[in-house]
Amino acid sequence: MASTDESGQLTRQAPPLGTTPPARSPAEGGRPGARMPRWLPRAMVLALALIAVFQLGSWAFHQLTGLLINILIAFFLALAIEPAVSWMAGRGLRRGLAAFLVFLGLLVVSAGFVTLLGSMLAGQIVKMVEGFPDYLDSVINWINSTFRTELRRVDVQEGLLHSDWLRKYVQNSATGVLDVSAQVLGGLFRLLTIGLFSFYFAADGPRLRRTICSLLPPARQAEVLRAWEIAVDKTGGYLYSRGLMALISGIAHYVLLEALGIPYAPVLGVWVGVVSQFIPTIGTYLAGALPMLIAFTVDPWYAVWVLVFVVVYQQFENYMLQPKLTSKTVDIHPAVAFGSVIAGTALLGAVGALIAIPAVATLQAFLGAYVRRYDVTDDPRVHGHRARGGGQGLLTRARAAWGRTREGTTGTTRAAEDADGGVTGGDRVGDSPRSGS
Repeated sequence: MASTDESGQLTRQAPPLGTTPPARSPAEGGRPGARMPRWLPRAMVLALALIAVFQLGSWAFHQLTGLLINILIAFFLALAIEPAVSWMAGRGLRRGLAAFLVFLGLLVVSAGFVTLLGSMLAGQIVKMVEGFPDYLDSVINWINSTFRTELRRVDVQEGLLHSDWLRKYVQNSATGVLDVSAQVLGGLFRLLTIGLFSFYFAADGPRLRRTICSLLPPARQAEVLRAWEIAVDKTGGYLYSRGLMALISGIAHYVLLEALGIPYAPVLGVWVGVVSQFIPTIGTYLAGALPMLIAFTVDPWYAVWVLVFVVVYQQFENYMLQPKLTSKTVDIHPAVAFGSVIAGTALLGAVGALIAIPAVATLQAFLGAYVRRYDVTDDPRVHGHRARGGGQGLLTRARAAWGRTREGTTGTTRAAEDADGGVTGGDRVGDSPRSGS
């Protein structure tokens, strides 16, 4: 409330008790009104919409993870068979028929391998079950002779039959039959999905590339086609080099197993070759477990020989065979390959372990084509060796210093002798005219 004083100036008086003071306008120095800004509701709605879209996308991605992984596997499989399909299509065969023939060949080989392996395992299981009493007797006799015990096979069998863990194992196995059946059916459906997508990618590869390139400007189209070509070369090279090494490994292990008289030597050789090459780094040791087990049923010392051969062959393959076969196809460092397999396993499991190496090789080749490189300086720290004379030991340097000291001493002595000889000769030369005179 405002009033005028005696001098005519405007003064402000306090409002009466029990009344609310009026709001001060911005012109009077007060705060603006408490109205909500016009942009705030729109911002809130936009933020809620973004959160909803993110949640929906995250839910859809998790629901479709299995399908996306299958498509990724199918894409790499199509890249692997792309050279064979293109070679057949270049000779007049329709691309769809070429892709069908390639897949038919892979299916026949895989089915034959699984059939032979299954029959081998079934025969070995039957043989082990029939010979279990003899194995148990030999083990009991060894324990009795070594530890001075008096075990009997009847007591061991009764203890096994009346044990709680055996009863629980049988119950769990009976209840898990349905789960195993569901997993088998799911695996077959997954293989069918991968096969169909791989066939479409391989048969319609040019159409897919045209579709992708139609969405990009000409400069980007060249980059996409270059990246596609690098991926085909690296993936196909990885598959074919691994197939060749699997053939060599299978033949080598077959010769050993056949020489030792191990049953099912051909199938075991194929098993070792396939598993050892398509499970990187540790595949050889995993593949050697089955031949070792079967060799142990024949003779325990045969299992030891198989283990020694597996270890020796792994070293031969790592340091001699693999660098020569993969130098022009998948030339990546073993440490990088091992790290990529670990990273792929952590991200996608067994699928990531299979596609990690060709993916990293493709990325490395693509970056190598566009990353600018310079000439490396001629420095010993870069090339891994010292300069000439830099690698001499303490004894060698001491000998060299001693030799230089001796050469210096000998030179000084010779110089003194030459000086003395020169003075004497001068006197003689100088004396001869005087004496002549």
